[in-house]
Amino acid sequence: MLRVVVFLIALGLIAAGFAWIADRPGDILLTWQGYRVETSLMVAGVALIALVVIAILLWSVLRAIVRTPENVSLFFRHRRAMKGHQATSRGLIAIGAGDLKLARLSADDATRLAPGEPLTLLLQAQAAQMAGDRAGAERAFRAMVRKDDTKLLGLRGLYIEAQRANDHATARKVADEAAAFTPALGWAGQAVLEDRCTSGDWSGALDALEQMRKGLAKPEYRRKRAVLLTARALALDEIDRDASRDAVLEAVKLAPDLAPAAALAGRRLSESNERRKARRILERAWEASPHPDIANAYAHVRLGDSACERLARVQKLADKVTGQLEGAVAVARAALEAREFEKARTALAPFLSAPTQRVAALMAEIEEAEHGDTGRVREWMSRAVHAAPDPVWTAEGVVSDRWLPVTPSGRLDGFEWRVPLAELGVTRPVIEVAPSPPEPAADASQAPSEPAPAVVDVAVASEATSFKERRPADVPVEKVAPAEPIIPLLHAPDDPGPGGPVPDPDGGPVTPAEGQRWQTIKDLFK
Repeated sequence: MLRVVVFLIALGLIAAGFAWIADRPGDILLTWQGYRVETSLMVAGVALIALVVIAILLWSVLRAIVRTPENVSLFFRHRRAMKGHQATSRGLIAIGAGDLKLARLSADDATRLAPGEPLTLLLQAQAAQMAGDRAGAERAFRAMVRKDDTKLLGLRGLYIEAQRANDHATARKVADEAAAFTPALGWAGQAVLEDRCTSGDWSGALDALEQMRKGLAKPEYRRKRAVLLTARALALDEIDRDASRDAVLEAVKLAPDLAPAAALAGRRLSESNERRKARRILERAWEASPHPDIANAYAHVRLGDSACERLARVQKLADKVTGQLEGAVAVARAALEAREFEKARTALAPFLSAPTQRVAALMAEIEEAEHGDTGRVREWMSRAVHAAPDPVWTAEGVVSDRWLPVTPSGRLDGFEWRVPLAELGVTRPVIEVAPSPPEPAADASQAPSEPAPAVVDVAVASEATSFKERRPADVPVEKVAPAEPIIPLLHAPDDPGPGGPVPDPDGGPVTPAEGQRWQTIKDLFK
């Protein structure tokens, strides 16, 4: 609308100008070289405008004639570029569709029509990768590295190819170059970080993490730094206690719920008589995530205390988060050390209807320490063999007896305190185990109203790994042929009595004493 208004205003001004000139006629006289030209002002103005238009037309024709070779060349270059673009698009679509033959043909056409173009180099590399031609893919990626606009893409491709070839030295070199070129580049920083972690260079890993800081969310950065500081503190624990203490205290500030950091900080602060600070750190970590290492560090926060004093301290810690298995086990363990057997049984009572391996093994220790009843010990150890597993440090299907900052594949902070079966995911019920008889109550009022669950399944996970899992009694279990477990189930022989030898029925040599046999079995659950 505004353009129309402006056009109409301009047209009106021009018409008004012509009318003004028409109302004021005049003559123009030109004398030059003996020639005399006389005309009106209106005719002279029209002639001047016509002369300007003719000059413009002549100049346009002359310029078009002069630029004809360039325009023809530009036309053919544009046509060639369009064909190259079509070949590149066709080739990338063929790669996505899995058509190797069309992808290679399109790559050849694109190389002929548009050599050196970024998309052409990418098509060459991907077609070579699809065909298994690693040398061709590396050539294409190296050509990308020589161009500023495709350098990072070429480095990324070279890094992937080096990883596929298990050439860790080249992969590390490429990642370092990419991180130096663009410090905030995610994959390069992550590759450098994983390399430093795998080699145990925690100082270098911290430097690499600082380079990645801008590309990470604040909680993720704090967690990763806390894990690296904890790993560094553990590495320095036997070399430089002061440096280890400083590192782990910073880690606790960044991630108060990191159990390994809190346990180590508690131990170091206890050694330096900063018991109040140690208790505060351990209590905060326990409330966030109960863990046996935290309970053990809390029990020994005051060096030289008696077993009863440690029991009272652990009981106070367990009361902060009620109903937790870790708290009950910690109290029972401390009570067993203090020979307070009734308190140990009371702590474990809520978990005896479906005990885990640790609970059953701990009950066996209580029976042996309190009564020396080998039969009851055998019963609890048999239940421990078939019980559900306890949480452990696990990552990527690997179980570790202690926390590790890096997984076998090099991933930072991958180990979690969880049941291994939950880590592996897919399970299949394969074995039914008969229920153990319920433990007799101390009196009639304490007798259980319902028997223990009747079915315990051993779930066999992928990669031929088996773990035991207890299912609720109301869940039907499909009868399938039992698979041979990787870890064989132990079946205890009949109890010959405390300390008595077991004679061989065929007249062979006498087997070891019963107490020694059960001591060996109990060692499996320590």
